Amino acid sequence: MIELECFKAARARIKNIVVKTELSFAPRLSELSGYNIFLKKENLQKTGAYKLRGAFNRIAKLSDEQRSLGVISASAGNHAQGVAYSAKHFGIKAIIVMPEATPLLKVLATKSLGAEVILAGENYDEAYKHAKELAKSQNLEYIHPFSDDDVIIGQGTIALEMIEEESLDYVLVPVGGGGLISGISSAYKSISPNTKIIGVVAAGASAMYHSFKNKKVCNSKSVKTIADGIAVRDVNKKNLDIILEYVDDIVIVDDEEIANAVLFLLEKQKLVVEGAGAVGVAAILHNKLNIKKGKNIGIVLSGGNIDVTMLNLIIEKGLIKSYRKMQFRTILIDKPGSLQRLTDILCKVGANIIKVDYNRISTTLDYGDAIISMALETKGIEHQNEIRSKLAQAGYNIDEFY
Repeated sequence: MIELECFKAARARIKNIVVKTELSFAPRLSELSGYNIFLKKENLQKTGAYKLRGAFNRIAKLSDEQRSLGVISASAGNHAQGVAYSAKHFGIKAIIVMPEATPLLKVLATKSLGAEVILAGENYDEAYKHAKELAKSQNLEYIHPFSDDDVIIGQGTIALEMIEEESLDYVLVPVGGGGLISGISSAYKSISPNTKIIGVVAAGASAMYHSFKNKKVCNSKSVKTIADGIAVRDVNKKNLDIILEYVDDIVIVDDEEIANAVLFLLEKQKLVVEGAGAVGVAAILHNKLNIKKGKNIGIVLSGGNIDVTMLNLIIEKGLIKSYRKMQFRTILIDKPGSLQRLTDILCKVGANIIKVDYNRISTTLDYGDAIISMALETKGIEHQNEIRSKLAQAGYNIDEFY
């Protein structure tokens, strides 16, 4: 077990840099789930994620000689910004290797903090390999995003803050490489050993889930998930050993469930949270936990650095899945009044037209016909069924698309 004094020392070390984020009661999520839910809002951290804690603690402990050579790391984005911010604070060189598919938001944010960004590899593990090669060839200090004692201890300062504010029965923590849950579980078991720590992984990056269940390293062949912050292919044995000792369980959520949680947090909690940060809420919303109702549950919202394009996609898909948006196409006779006849029907049933596309030159059409495509704002499944019924009664054969 990492000594409690190490976490206290780290907290003092990062005190003037890191924001003590809110742990606040979530009334709507609590009412919906039957638990007392408290959200630890690390999405409101200075760099938009908890990673600043571990990165700063690690770099703060380097010698002057080590700092003079510069630092390097591999990251999908949040650790990158933590390292870049910390390096800028100490006035030292920082190189960050990111996977080629890293969202532009995270790339630009890292560059804005003064770090040099190199895009390499299809995922974190390939970027890590390239970064280690550069560290060796350029004699740079490598700052590991999760398999490093000082990084783990820095992340564990979250637990100290949570323990001071609320007495929690369970804490849900996102899991990728395992640095966050290693720190939080170690600190919690030192102070509040009866609190159960549950990890949450994405189905598209489930190596740690299978490793935990099988009690041995089980790497994945590939990763694919909207939760890019926890998209780790290979399991690090150091972190797995800590997790096996202090973590009580790990559950799994898929991308649809994660997207639903992101949208829920945006709509109901007014919080912008990235996919990785929303997995704990996804586990609650989709009943992944076998926990007695009425328990106090803390959920770590690990970050809020979501790409705007991804957020837009999640919103659009969420509106369709919740029957608040409907899209269809149908064929009209291409003559004056045809479109008005269709829109009159939609007006009478209270459907708001938000997009129209009129095409009369498609090679699939008969002469004199036109394809009309429409997107409607609707009020739920009953409203959509009414729209379908009225259009069918009027003789329209609609083809819905998503």
